[in-house]
Amino acid sequence: MSEDVVTLRSALAKLPAYTPGKPASAPPGVTAYKISSNENPFPPLPSVLDAVQAAAGEMNRYPDMGVTELTATLAARLDVPPDRLAFGPGSVGVLGQLIAATCDAGDEVVFAWRSFEAYPILVTLAGAVPVQVPLGPGDRHDLEAMADAITERTRLVLVCTPNNPTGTTVTDAELELFLERVPRDVVVVIDEAYLEFVTAPDAPDAVAVHRSRPNVVVLRTFSKAYGLAGLRVGYAVAHEPVALALRQAAIPFGVNSLAQVAAVASLTASDELKVRVKELVAERERVLAALAEQGWELSDSQANFVWFGLGEDTAAFAAACQDAGLTVRPYGTDGARATIAEREANDRLIEVAGSFLAARRA
Repeated sequence: MSEDVVTLRSALAKLPAYTPGKPASAPPGVTAYKISSNENPFPPLPSVLDAVQAAAGEMNRYPDMGVTELTATLAARLDVPPDRLAFGPGSVGVLGQLIAATCDAGDEVVFAWRSFEAYPILVTLAGAVPVQVPLGPGDRHDLEAMADAITERTRLVLVCTPNNPTGTTVTDAELELFLERVPRDVVVVIDEAYLEFVTAPDAPDAVAVHRSRPNVVVLRTFSKAYGLAGLRVGYAVAHEPVALALRQAAIPFGVNSLAQVAAVASLTASDELKVRVKELVAERERVLAALAEQGWELSDSQANFVWFGLGEDTAAFAAACQDAGLTVRPYGTDGARATIAEREANDRLIEVAGSFLAARRA
């Protein structure tokens, strides 16, 4: 009797694997730091933690599927109609909803590469075709080439700014020129997971851009600057037809009760959070300046991480960091990403990078 074989989708064979940041490890007597996942190093704000602890007593109840309080709070904060907001388990969850709502089998999704590694996974899993456009000089989006890559099968274009893992942003002028070339029936996603860390004066105001363009969707998250990575809550700002489609494509109760409570409490405590973000930005600038003084030529990161475009030396650099108790995030033979973390971790990164560069030049 032959053994039955379960039939699975052929798309799984093409699916690239998502590689999470490895747990921190270090030699004996050395403090280990995980700087591979772009986590906020600060603990939850006391007011946010209190709100979550109070809400935990009702975890036997289903969440509010309409995300009512968070919708109202965020709509007021962003000055957008509540019907233009849609939520999900992290911005990556919302993006999955959007791909499901816009793409049939064989449709195309255009994005830069290297960019957020979940993009090709989500696209392929939906049966759509990922169209990867190489980054241009300075590890920045080549928006002209991305516009050239749009075909009659294109349904989505993803613009990650600041780009993960390179940290670079598109400018407002570049984005406007690009949007003029994109057909009005193609959805353009401006993925702003790291928005709060941006200080570049020429960066776009994505919500303002969205107001005048029905095909523009803005993605944001509470995982990074707000420090709610473990609770998974993200959102989209989109015109009503697209926002409705996002809600239709969402899994029921996708945003849990504690996540909603924490997000509302975080918005209430936004002044305190801005102080933390300012400290992380100052640390980023300090680290970038120190690395530049050593001789590194790095992209201008506007996020909470720095990118080392190391090519074939990527694995060796990641190993040198690991030997020093720092877990960074290598990307094949493209480079390595290191999160701005506690000051001691940042100092150690500067030290390891300096030694590595000196050995590389020897």
